[in-house]
Amino acid sequence: MGRRAVKRVDPQLDLSRHLKSFDDLPNPWDEAALFERSQPLEIEVGSGKGLFMQTASGEHSDRNFLGIEIAHRYARLAAAKLAKERRENAVMVSGDAQRVFRELIPDASLAAVHVYFPDPWWKKRHRKRRVMNPDFVSQIEQKLIAGGALHFWTDVDEYFGVTMELLEDFPQLVGPQAVDARPADHHLDYRTHFERRMRLSGLPVYRSLFHKAASKEIV
Repeated sequence: MGRRAVKRVDPQLDLSRHLKSFDDLPNPWDEAALFERSQPLEIEVGSGKGLFMQTASGEHSDRNFLGIEIAHRYARLAAAKLAKERRENAVMVSGDAQRVFRELIPDASLAAVHVYFPDPWWKKRHRKRRVMNPDFVSQIEQKLIAGGALHFWTDVDEYFGVTMELLEDFPQLVGPQAVDARPADHHLDYRTHFERRMRLSGLPVYRSLFHKAASKEIV
């Protein structure tokens, strides 16, 4: 199920506070350059049209959220939603999440990483392009604080199974813990636009939650 057309962003809307490129990000990393307050940081990998960023930043003003989306048109749309609602605790990055993690994010600095419905890269020869690969999962493990959470959701059963097997190789990421869908009374009760489309179509969503253990907790 592909992505639909992107709505037009008001050209008069100032996105400078909420939309960054990789080159705009502080190097070395400095959260104070992006957010007004120092508080736990969560990153969403592949924000799409930004429903999670919009909802989570509104519900959790005590956390900062960084959304990373490789498709510029979607990053821009997501940033526009944040700008309209003046979310000071949320910023979108138009760029490659794997590069951001590898080159900028300090170890043991993230309270949570959210990966929702990443591109499944269906063909066998293309599966090496999947974001949930050994190198990136290793980065997630390093960047999470002890007790930090990894949320991984997909609508592709095969991708889910392969990822659960992959995560077995990372003993500090303890799980999976099953995650039940909460009832959705309106569209903002869905975590992402893609989840909304899948559930309204009666199609399954596979959800998992992992937490990073402290080193001494690993047997």
